[in-house]
Amino acid sequence: MSLAGHVAALMRDVADRVVMPRHQALAAHEIAEKSPGEVVTCVDREAEARLREGLDRLGIGARVVGEEACAENPALLDGIGSGAVWLVDPLDGTANFASGSGAFGIMVALVSEGEPVASWMLDPGTGRMCHAERGLGAWIDERPVRTRNSGRLRPVAALATQFMAPAERVRAHRAAERRFALEPIPRCAAESYPRLVNGRNDVALFQRILPWDHAAGVLFLTEAGGHATHWDGSAYRVGSDRAGLLAAADGRLWEVAAEVLRTPLAEVGSLGALAA
Repeated sequence: MSLAGHVAALMRDVADRVVMPRHQALAAHEIAEKSPGEVVTCVDREAEARLREGLDRLGIGARVVGEEACAENPALLDGIGSGAVWLVDPLDGTANFASGSGAFGIMVALVSEGEPVASWMLDPGTGRMCHAERGLGAWIDERPVRTRNSGRLRPVAALATQFMAPAERVRAHRAAERRFALEPIPRCAAESYPRLVNGRNDVALFQRILPWDHAAGVLFLTEAGGHATHWDGSAYRVGSDRAGLLAAADGRLWEVAAEVLRTPLAEVGSLGALAA
């Protein structure tokens, strides 16, 4: 079996054995707040442990960095942009999972010197597997895919601005509404990126860009023909100190979004203007 096949099989096994048996079946004591507004469940921790063990067994010499391990020891992120790294989000969309409704997923990315080289995103509920390899393309359930836009007169945008200050959030949404129809975010990056490929969304904006949330999705989107950069227009890189992510189904849509959002995003932390 190929490396891609081994990783996909591992993720499906974790979904079948750990994640889905507890969906809509969590007890109150199995859900905790790990930081203000951020929940974690017993499923997150068990799934990450099993994924770490399975990835270590592959023996390719990459260290495993998971979301829950970093919550306990933030120093694990030191040097995240160097060497070979497995990035693991064992349960993306934890709040949705804990509430019993909404999208959730499992994400794994293999990163080399800060650049994603392979990625997997599994929807445990439907079994949909999104996979990409740098320079080789993107697949959904082993079928090659290319991005398609929504085809709507007003392109559809989903803005993850929940971590912005209220005034900044209002300015960003008001600016976007001039050119886009806004759709609520799924609060799950493992769902956000497939939406940019399958024509549901045309543009997505993210402020907080923790590595395990975006390395897999950015590679999947760009290998499918989409476009994603940091807010200043620079190439996405794991471990970069550049802010935010702006992603779109194609380069033209990205340029429209960059122009529309240039001023409000420049005001978020004095980031400077977006550049094409």
